[in-house]
Amino acid sequence: MKMLKNEKEMVKKAITEGMKYGEQRGVVEFEPTDSATEKIEYIYRLLVHDQVIQPIPQDQISQKSMKHKLAIWASKLK
Repeated sequence: MKMLKNEKEMVKKAITEGMKYGEQRGVVEFEPTDSATEKIEYIYRLLVHDQVIQPIPQDQISQKSMKHKLAIWASKLK
């Protein structure tokens, strides 16, 4: 897994856009006390459930791999 050039910024964008996506769908309401780790995991699982992104193989799921997958997704957004 090769890191993107601006992966940290893309992860931040993915969290922001993922929160908007989940709230617009009406399936989640994020609280200010939610950690970035919780948000990343929830957004990843929501996008996989909605078939927006391909799932990571079960034995390879980690916080780092979820961040990477979300960063790739965010980099493709307008």
